[in-house]
Amino acid sequence: MSDTPEELGIKLEVVAIPVADVDRAVSFYRSLGWRLDNDFEVGPEFRAVQFTPPGSECSIHFGRGVTTLAPGSVQGTYLVVSDINRARADLVSKGVEVSEVFHNSYDTGVPERVDGYPADGGNYSALASFSDPDGNGWPLQEVRKRLPGR
Repeated sequence: MSDTPEELGIKLEVVAIPVADVDRAVSFYRSLGWRLDNDFEVGPEFRAVQFTPPGSECSIHFGRGVTTLAPGSVQGTYLVVSDINRARADLVSKGVEVSEVFHNSYDTGVPERVDGYPADGGNYSALASFSDPDGNGWPLQEVRKRLPGR
């Protein structure tokens, strides 16, 4: 009998993001208040840095030799927040350029970005976004109450 994924305890642990300048990325993610978990260099071809956002069980890795992706090519790795306005204001206070709050409309069958807070109250719908210095994109998504099964 094989184990189910729940029994195996499979969890997303780390997302690798590509950066051009490791020290600049370290400064940026440190300025966000993310926890620096590790920064080790094995030689001129390999340096791995790990940061974890506050309250997250998943971390990010970046450095030299960590990924073959082009710097700035990671888009759509969502950061979930309980209050999008507070999270946005916190990032802005740290000097980060963050979009205004928006939501997606599906009236035409194709997601269309609409400025402002959604009429449905925002749970899973209110978004804002920012990028790191290399252009890796980070959407913020407001989730005040998780849907069943989460």
